[in-house]
Amino acid sequence: MKAMIINKICNLNEDKAPLQLAEMPAPVPGNLDVLVKVSACGVCHTELDEIEGRTPPSRLPIVPGHQVVGTISDKGKDVSLFSIGDRVGIAWINSSCGKCRFCLDNNENLCPAFSATGRDANGGYAEYMIVQEDFAYAIPEIFSDAEAAPLLCAGAVGYRSLRLSALINGDNLGLTGFGASAHLVLAVVRHSFPDSRIFVFSRTEAERKFALELGASWAGDFGDAPPDKLHCAIDTTPVWKPVVDTLAHLWPGGRLVINAIRKESIDKEYLLKLNYADHLWMEKEIKSVANVTRKDVDEFLKIAAEIPIRPEIQQYDLADANKALLELKQRKIRGAKVLRVG
Repeated sequence: MKAMIINKICNLNEDKAPLQLAEMPAPVPGNLDVLVKVSACGVCHTELDEIEGRTPPSRLPIVPGHQVVGTISDKGKDVSLFSIGDRVGIAWINSSCGKCRFCLDNNENLCPAFSATGRDANGGYAEYMIVQEDFAYAIPEIFSDAEAAPLLCAGAVGYRSLRLSALINGDNLGLTGFGASAHLVLAVVRHSFPDSRIFVFSRTEAERKFALELGASWAGDFGDAPPDKLHCAIDTTPVWKPVVDTLAHLWPGGRLVINAIRKESIDKEYLLKLNYADHLWMEKEIKSVANVTRKDVDEFLKIAAEIPIRPEIQQYDLADANKALLELKQRKIRGAKVLRVG
């Protein structure tokens, strides 16, 4: 099968083509695995974190990609949840131990043995991949393969971020950064919290315009003050300046949720501008999002189908994965980027 693989850790500013197109054997499913013929795979900023070493793969070479949609072409002898021909999705959570306190409390995203698709197990930048049946998801018929792909990570982790924000209908929500995840969060908020105002912060005019087109109440740059303070906010950026700026815009008791696997170090010195009285006092709080659970993915797919959400997508051929990643690095974004595989 054809696959795009990570062979080494590198900086995309120096290596514009970090992935290599390779021929490799198709995987063989174990007793509880399904073999998925991949049709589409979303491109995520976490792939940049893997390639550049902020959350490095547990082995090399590895096939990245964790927003995977395809059709089951084979299965292990003990698989009972799916049949050959079923359309399924695969998300960032690839497996967990199932026995620790976190797994038993439905917080498998915090499991010490958490394994990530495309980082610890081969992912969807390939024509075929395998996954345990318990970590595959039926895709609602309303979505095309390309539409469904970003729902599996950008959508699911955005949904988890929104739940952790504790937003109440009528509260003001800030969205810092406006890429794949934030534009899906906006759609959920407009549906489920119709009286809430959404204030979007982005450094690019194109993203600010896009946010207003989708129904944001206001859009400005990171340094701009919104028309009212925020009850909660979700940060989806890879850097630190927006975190500090957003904290200054929170109401007392407000919460900032950071939706990122890792942060880059390019502006880490901005944290020195953090002032306790302005940014943290009055019981403001910061909460991080760690991975997703299977429940997050299941619930979000159902909600997305009910609304229904129509993700804005840009499509690329599998062989053009490097181009998609470089554009993501350069913030050339409108919605979500998706690879056409099969």
